[in-house]
Amino acid sequence: MAELSDIALVTQVAVLRDKRAFDQLVRKYQSPVRRFFLNQTLGDEQLSDDLAQETFVKAYLNISMFRGLSSFSTWLMRIAFNVFYDEIRSRRQTDDVDSSAAAKRLSTSGDANMKMDIYQALALLKDEERTCITLQLIDGYPIDQISRITGIGENTVKSHLRRGKEKMANYLKANGYDRK
Repeated sequence: MAELSDIALVTQVAVLRDKRAFDQLVRKYQSPVRRFFLNQTLGDEQLSDDLAQETFVKAYLNISMFRGLSSFSTWLMRIAFNVFYDEIRSRRQTDDVDSSAAAKRLSTSGDANMKMDIYQALALLKDEERTCITLQLIDGYPIDQISRITGIGENTVKSHLRRGKEKMANYLKANGYDRK
């Protein structure tokens, strides 16, 4: 039912350029998109907001390209994924940002210790591992949708998930979190 609603809204935006219909899509998906970016940027709220805004601008400008071969949320998250990796590529080319800046931001952010530890554990992961972990464990996407969003094969997604979970578990266990 919700899927039909998304398709109806997308059609209104694509055909009529109905900004109210697009606003409904933004309200529905802004939290998941922003949460995706917060996890990818290790809690950088300003950058996450900027990337989310860029994602929705690109979605609006390209909404006529949506073919309905996947859900609208998968299509939108694919745009978010591409926006994030464009950001990574541009940073690597300009100033090769180091992870100590993220660690410093985490240690001075005033967030709860658990949130800090989760972000620090996420910081240990390779970009692909972090993306797969956040899409599955935080956003609840199944492996086949993660594969469509990232363009990575399902078996490779499974490998990234396994390695990412193992690295995070080891880090958290070493920092006092233990399953009992």
